[in-house]
Amino acid sequence: MKRAVPNFLVFFLSILYFEFFFKILTSQNIWEIHWLFIILYDSLISILLSIVSSLGSPKRNKIIFYSCIIILTIWSIAEVIFKNSFHVYFSFATIFFADQAISFLDKVLEIIIVNGCSIFILIVPFLLTILCSKKMPFQKINEKKLIISLLYIPICYLCFYGLLLDNKKEDNSPYELYFHLENNALNKETFGMFPATLIEVRKMIFPVTQKLYQPVIEEIPPEEEPEEKPKVYEKNILEIPFESLAEVEKDETVKEMHEYFSKDIGTLKNEYTGMFQGKNLILFMAESFNSIAVDKERTPTLYKLTHEGFVFENFYSPVILSTIGGEFQELTGLYPNLSMLSNVWRTGRNMYPFGYGTMFENAGYTVHAYHDHKYNFQNRDIYLKSLGFNNYMACFNGLEEKMNCKEWPESDLAMIEATTEDYLQSEKPFFTYYVTVSGHMSYNFSDNAMARKNQSLVKDLPYSNDIKAYLASNIELDRALEKLIEELDKSGKLDDTVIALVADHYPYDISLEHINEIAGNRDSTIEINRSHFILWNNKLETTTIQKVGGNMDVLPTILNLFGLDYDSRLIMGRDLLSNSFGLVVFADSSWISDMGRYYASTKKFIANEGVTVSENYIKNINQVVSNRIRLSKLIMEKDYYRKVLGE
Repeated sequence: MKRAVPNFLVFFLSILYFEFFFKILTSQNIWEIHWLFIILYDSLISILLSIVSSLGSPKRNKIIFYSCIIILTIWSIAEVIFKNSFHVYFSFATIFFADQAISFLDKVLEIIIVNGCSIFILIVPFLLTILCSKKMPFQKINEKKLIISLLYIPICYLCFYGLLLDNKKEDNSPYELYFHLENNALNKETFGMFPATLIEVRKMIFPVTQKLYQPVIEEIPPEEEPEEKPKVYEKNILEIPFESLAEVEKDETVKEMHEYFSKDIGTLKNEYTGMFQGKNLILFMAESFNSIAVDKERTPTLYKLTHEGFVFENFYSPVILSTIGGEFQELTGLYPNLSMLSNVWRTGRNMYPFGYGTMFENAGYTVHAYHDHKYNFQNRDIYLKSLGFNNYMACFNGLEEKMNCKEWPESDLAMIEATTEDYLQSEKPFFTYYVTVSGHMSYNFSDNAMARKNQSLVKDLPYSNDIKAYLASNIELDRALEKLIEELDKSGKLDDTVIALVADHYPYDISLEHINEIAGNRDSTIEINRSHFILWNNKLETTTIQKVGGNMDVLPTILNLFGLDYDSRLIMGRDLLSNSFGLVVFADSSWISDMGRYYASTKKFIANEGVTVSENYIKNINQVVSNRIRLSKLIMEKDYYRKVLGE
């Protein structure tokens, strides 16, 4: 047994070491980790690796052994760097976003330096195996020891399976995660880095089926009976014969979707329905915008817009794969699935009847879209067209003739100066969509042109250098908005124009510790994503909305305000001014509602102060979350809108 045990122990201790530091280096709480799952599954991996590296000659075994250690080391380093660079866990689906990684190739040295300490920590097992190589025999395992080693495999798996069964009844239970749910982030947090990778591979080869729960009533019940009979509003739904469609549908999954939506009551129209009908709309997706960027003196226009009009006190922009994930939520009202973002969204082949461009053009608007960076980055030119943006201009498809596209990041102010004349002269109402870039990382004064441009305005602030650079870059966004309002006023269209703005994600290139220099005490799962949703008109009285909301809710909120017909059952976000309850879902299925917050990795619910929830509340909301995630994927995967609404 002398040959098998050392090999197994080296692999087991190395993998456990990698798992432990993966948790620490990606800012997870190691005391709230399912270590028993990790230990049992990593034992299985270690046994298999020890057997594979013991079947040949000593020379071959040695090569295989060190190859395995090197692969484990490189994989661990890549996982840590990816998580800390993009603030999402690595998934094989993210490989299809290699163009985003390629765009950061000039930052490779900087990334290595920033992660230098992590890299050194993670190569320690490899260095120790080199030092101890003379004490490790690599001879071929004999038949008896091989049989004993093989017997360990079912024993470990049975223990692992027994532990899964013991936790089967929990929401998002390890059992459901292992066998049925697709949640890479929660898998990483529950089972560990290496087990989650193997689980993902298994589910890629053998796709899982996640069930749909019955629709949960999402209306907010009145606290007390009103003295006057309230006005009865119509539902925000379209005439879709789901029952008839289900009867003739041959695809069982699509049939299940028809049956589900036929039972969903949707949301109601409300006192705000059509409030902005016929008005112009300018919608921004602001790169890395966050509430920490707002300051009365430094960014007065942002301060004005976030404190006037509709003021959403509890708004979040969840990070689910960088910019494309945030923009997908904002433009579709759906939850992003990584594989669908690449395989469907970026191809532009699906039908999106509720796309902004399509909806507003059908309403008689002039529609424009602009971006002050490369027009085709991550296929933005393709997926915007599928939403009805047929008039899209960015750097290197026309905008470079009107502004400087050779600096990095480019200027939001310059984009506004170059484009407002395109639509302000329109006799028809207009809808304009801007994707900004001035707030993009990296946050320093050497590589960031916008931070450098406004450095003098932040140099005396008592914050870390990256925070100061971030604030300086957002001054450019503030000036862009100031210029926009000035041009709207000059043209006489300010009173008839609504300005909306939402972030793609928080500035994840900045550490939580540094963000909290301004923000106070945010956590790394939910509050780190706290942001603003600007919804402003010059003549609009300030209205404060306490309901919890996020990027997925922007589309239905705007469609309702502009009186555009849509089906609230087919959008997973909810009109923030409707009678539905507030809910925001994050990357690992954690969520925040009007009642409290739920951390999926620890199954911990924290109710808001003074709030008591029913016994089934957490289970019901977890079912809502599960439904929204699965339905979002299926709507994309099945091109469902085309099936129910046609061309």
